[in-house]
Amino acid sequence: MVADRRDVAPSAEGPAGDHYAVLGVTPGSSTSEIKAAYRALVKRHHPDAGGDARWILALNAAWEELRDGDRRRRYDLRLGLGSGLYPEASARGSGSTAAAPRGAAKPRAGKGAVAVSGEELRAWLVGVYAPLDRLLAQVINPFPAALKALSADPYDDDLMEAFCAYLEQSRQRVTRAETLYRSLACPEVARGFGLSVYHCLGQVQDAVAELERYTLGYVDSYLHDGREMLREARRRRQRLQEERRRLEL
Repeated sequence: MVADRRDVAPSAEGPAGDHYAVLGVTPGSSTSEIKAAYRALVKRHHPDAGGDARWILALNAAWEELRDGDRRRRYDLRLGLGSGLYPEASARGSGSTAAAPRGAAKPRAGKGAVAVSGEELRAWLVGVYAPLDRLLAQVINPFPAALKALSADPYDDDLMEAFCAYLEQSRQRVTRAETLYRSLACPEVARGFGLSVYHCLGQVQDAVAELERYTLGYVDSYLHDGREMLREARRRRQRLQEERRRLEL
């Protein structure tokens, strides 16, 4: 829970140079508790709400240091806290992109090479592309409605929680889509199509990361970037569907 704090703007690292004090949490707090405290204080001290920009700088500095497990452990050591107080694994890094695609399947030599390639491509389209495309649609298509609901009042806790729930579901779907993509290499005969799928997946993944950054700090540029990325991902997905229909099996 966020501690009551004075309205005096802190220094770069807050009272006594302590990021935990800036966020009003203890060194034993979990990452989720720190995240909740950061969000609450950013909303309270955001300049758009009449707050002081110096608070935002201090809060951002504290969050950047404490959100990452390795950085937090080093910070605790500098404070003489040791490493035993950190209760959970590192928070997921920001701005992640889809993992690099596995090597494409090598074409098989011999008389039946063309037939085998066709069978492999059909298996990949049915087993990888089709379910991956559905997962991307479940992220891209609900976004306009989710954003419209939030835009009624971004500082309303219930509306923000609903938007964050959409983002959490989206992140899970993107993770499943990435796992699908890595589960089976795209056949060589459709390597270009497979790379286009990979880039669309990365676009959606980056968009979700940008939107998550917005929910933490209410920085409009993150919202703008995430929205534009999803719009581009929608266009990419439509082109992929057209290209899929042109593939010869």
